[in-house]
Amino acid sequence: MAQFIADFHIHSKYSRATSKEMNLEHLALWAKLKGISLLGTGDFTHHLWLQELKAALKPAANGLFSYGGVNFILTVEVSNIYSKNGRGRRIHNVIFAPDFETADKISDELSGFGKLTADGRPMLGLDCVSLMEIVLGANPGCFIVPSHIWTPWYSLFGANSGFDTIEECFGQ
Repeated sequence: MAQFIADFHIHSKYSRATSKEMNLEHLALWAKLKGISLLGTGDFTHHLWLQELKAALKPAANGLFSYGGVNFILTVEVSNIYSKNGRGRRIHNVIFAPDFETADKISDELSGFGKLTADGRPMLGLDCVSLMEIVLGANPGCFIVPSHIWTPWYSLFGANSGFDTIEECFGQ
C-alpha cells in the first residue's frame, strides 16, 4: 500500500493572520524539507490565489496537481455561520475539489453567501446541509471534511457553537 504524508488544512497568503510567504514556492520548499508529499492548496475561493494556482500548478493524476516536486489538491476552508434549532452555529469545513472547473463552480455558487474576496477563509451565511448540496452539485467527486472538530469555537462538536452528532449538522 502506498503511503504519503499530507497536510490538507492550510491557508495561503490571502487569509487573515497568515504569512505573506504562504505561496506555492515556499509551500513546496517546506513540504519537501518536512517530508510532506501532498498539500491542500487552501483558499481556492479567493480570486487572486486561484489565479496563481491556475498559472503555476500542472495537472498530475487523480485530481492532483504538481508544483516544485510536491503534489497539491484544491482545497478551501470556509466558515459557515448560521442559526439552526434556535442556536447560533459556527462551523469550519474544508472543501476538496478535483479540478479548476469545479473550483470555479463552487466559488460562483458560494459568492452569493459571503464576500469571497475579503479573506482566503470566507465567512458564509450558509448552513452545512446547503454547503454540501452546493459542493456535491458542482461535482460529485468533491468532498467536505469538518475542520478541527473538537475545539470549542468554529467546529462541528464545539461546546459553544457546534452539534452533538454529524447527522444533526449535515442531515445525513
